[in-house]
Amino acid sequence: MKAGLNLLYVAIMLGLCTPLMGVAQQTAQQSPSVTTAQTQDQLVSYNADFFTQYQPRTALDMVRQVPGFLLDDGENNRGFGAAAGNILINGRRPSAKQNTPSQFLSRIVASQVEKIELIRGQVRGIDMLGHSALVNIILQGDLPAVVRWETSMRHNNRGPVKPMVDVSLTDRISDIDYTAGVFVEREANGETGDRQLYNSLGTLTETSEVVQQSRGIQVESTLSASTWFGETLVNANGKISSDHRNPKQRIKISPLATPGKYRHEFIIDDLTIKGLEVGVDAVRNLNANLLGKGILLLYLENIPKLSTRRLVNTSNVQTLFRSADSDTDSTEGIARLEFNWSGIPEHDIQLNLEGAYNAVDGSLVQTDDKGVGPVVTKVPGANSKVNEVRWDVLLKDNLSVGKFEFDFGLGAEYSTISQTGDSEQERSFTFLKPSGVVTWSAGAGQRIRLTAKREISQLNFNDFISTTVFEDDDVLLGNPDLHPDSTWISDLSYEKRFGKIGVIKVTVFHHWIDDVLDLLPLTATNAVPGNIGKGRRWGTEIENSIPLDWIGLSNSKLTLTARWQDSTVIDPVLGVSRRLSAQGGNTAYRSLMTSNRNIHYFLRGNFRQDFEAAKVAWGVTVAERDVRPLYKVDELDTYNDDVAVDAFIETTRWWGVKLQVLGENLLDFKEWRDRTVYVGARGLSPVDFREVRNRYNGRKITLSVSGSF
Repeated sequence: MKAGLNLLYVAIMLGLCTPLMGVAQQTAQQSPSVTTAQTQDQLVSYNADFFTQYQPRTALDMVRQVPGFLLDDGENNRGFGAAAGNILINGRRPSAKQNTPSQFLSRIVASQVEKIELIRGQVRGIDMLGHSALVNIILQGDLPAVVRWETSMRHNNRGPVKPMVDVSLTDRISDIDYTAGVFVEREANGETGDRQLYNSLGTLTETSEVVQQSRGIQVESTLSASTWFGETLVNANGKISSDHRNPKQRIKISPLATPGKYRHEFIIDDLTIKGLEVGVDAVRNLNANLLGKGILLLYLENIPKLSTRRLVNTSNVQTLFRSADSDTDSTEGIARLEFNWSGIPEHDIQLNLEGAYNAVDGSLVQTDDKGVGPVVTKVPGANSKVNEVRWDVLLKDNLSVGKFEFDFGLGAEYSTISQTGDSEQERSFTFLKPSGVVTWSAGAGQRIRLTAKREISQLNFNDFISTTVFEDDDVLLGNPDLHPDSTWISDLSYEKRFGKIGVIKVTVFHHWIDDVLDLLPLTATNAVPGNIGKGRRWGTEIENSIPLDWIGLSNSKLTLTARWQDSTVIDPVLGVSRRLSAQGGNTAYRSLMTSNRNIHYFLRGNFRQDFEAAKVAWGVTVAERDVRPLYKVDELDTYNDDVAVDAFIETTRWWGVKLQVLGENLLDFKEWRDRTVYVGARGLSPVDFREVRNRYNGRKITLSVSGSF
C-alpha cells in the first residue's frame, strides 16, 4: 500500500509538471507528418511516416503509438453501440463484438495504412458513442495481395511452453476486398503456490502445496469482406472459434496434528468454448444530407464442461468423488439502424434504433460419491433458461458554436427478462437515458470536456443460474430477481497537447449508482447475486505521454496512467457504509477500461525508446494496484498481488521481419487471497476459519517473429 501511494504521488507530480514542459516546447514546430484540423482541434492526423521510427508491422502497432490514446476493445455492454470500442476503419466500426478491434487491427499490414486520425470531437458526422476520442485508420486503395504472419514461443518457468501461429491474407476477388485469417495457440499455463488454514482461534492447523497445470488448444478462423452494390457499401465479418482447456489442480495437504501424513485433493476441469459470430452492415447515402446504416449481428456460444473433485485421506483412501457435468448455450442477436442527417448548418442529428435478443440456457448434473456409490445432488436453480428482449432508441444532436461543441441526446430502452426451468418468472423494465457533452477548445492544443449521462449495465445472465465452485467447496446460487443497475455519470476532463507526442489529460468524476449489483443475503450463510441499493463512486484519473529528449534520452517517451477512486454503499449484512466490492481482474497489466472493478487505485508506467537508425527498440512496463475486497454474506475475501514488471526488446533490421523478446512478470509476483469464513453472518458471528492462498504464475519469456510478403 505504501509503495502504491508513493508511485501515485510520483505520477501526480509528473502530471502536474507536464504542462510546464509543454510551455517550454510550444514554440517547437509540429512534425510535417502531424497535422491538426483548424476547426477547434477536433482532429489530429498522423501520416504513416510518423510511425516509421516505431518500425510497425501492423496497424495495431501504429495505433498503440498514437499519443494520448488508449485502445478500448469494448466491454461486454448492452447491445452494439456500447461495446463497439473506439476504433474506426475507413470511418466505419466493424460489425462485430467478439471479434475485437485489436484483432481487426492486427490483421492490417502497416504498409496498407495511409494515415491515422485521432478524432476528439464532431468530425464528418461520426458518432463518438460516448468516447472522448476515437482513432480512424485510413487505408490505401488498390494494393496488391499481402500475407501477414506471426509465430511465437513462450516459456514459463512454472508451466509448459506455449507456441502460437497467426496468419492472414488480404486480397481482392473481383470487386470484393477481403481478409481471411487463422489463429492457433496451445493453451499452456501453470502456477504453483501454497495454502495455510487457521482455526477460529487463529492457530495454524494445516499447510498445503498447490500445483496447477493447464493444457489445451485455441483455434480461430476469421473472414472480413466488403464490396459495393451500386451506391451501397456492404461489409461482412465472421469468426469461428474453439478454445479447449483442461486445468488440473493438485493440492498436497499437511495437517499439523499428524506430521508426515498427507491428504490430497485433486480438482480437474475439462471444457471447450465454441463460438460463432456473423455480422453484416450496409451503408448508403439516402440523399445529399442523410446517411443510413443497417447492422445485423449474431453470436452463438456453447460451453460443455466436466468438473471433478477428489479427496484422498492420509491412508490414501478416497473419501469423496464429486462431479459436475454442465452445458451452457448463449445466444445474442442484434439488429440496428443508424441515421445521420446534416441538413441544418452546424448541426448533425442522429437517430439510432436497436433491437436485441440475449439468452443463456444452462444445465447441470452433479453427483457425490462418499464411498457408497454416486448420488445425484440437487443444485437449486442450476437448470434454467434466461432470455431478454430489448428495444433501444436514441435521438441526439451535435452542434458546433465557435470554440464550443454541444452533444445532447435522449435515449430510452424497454426490455423483458424471462426465466424458465427451475425458476419461472418474467419482468419488464423501462429506462430513460439522457446524455450531454460540452467541449471547449481553449486554444494551443487545450480542450475541456464536461460529460453527464445515464448508463444501464449489461446483466451477466450466468448470475441467474446456480453453479458449483469446487475450489471453495461452495455453490454459487443464481437469482431470478436480478435487474440491471443504472449509473448517473458526471466527469470533467482537461487535455493539453504539446510538441510532437506530448499529452496530459486529467479527469475528475463522480458516479451515482442505483441498484448496485453485489451479493444479496438469503440467510446468514447463503447469498445470491443481487441489487443491494444505492451507491456512489468518485475519483480522478491522469494520463500522460511525456517525451524524454529533454533529459538526454533521445527518441523516448514515458506514458503514465494513474487512477484513484473511492466509493460507498450500505453493506446489506452489517447495515453500515463500505466500499463497493472490487471483483475481477487477474493480472496487474490491464488498462483502466474496467472502472466497474472498483479498484481503489491503479498505477501504470510505460517507457519506450527507439533507435531508428539501428532499427531497435526497447521498453519497460511497471504496474501496481490496490487490494480488492469481496464482501460475501458469511465471509470476507481480499485479493492482492505484487508489483508487475514487463520488458521487451525488438528489432526489424534482419530479413525484413520483426524479432521481439518479451519478458512478462519478471519479478515473479505473488497473487494472494485472504479468505475469512464466519460461522454465520460476516462480522456478526465468530470466525469459523481463515484460509490464505498464495499463487505464483511464473516468469514468461516469449520470442516472436512476424512479417509480411
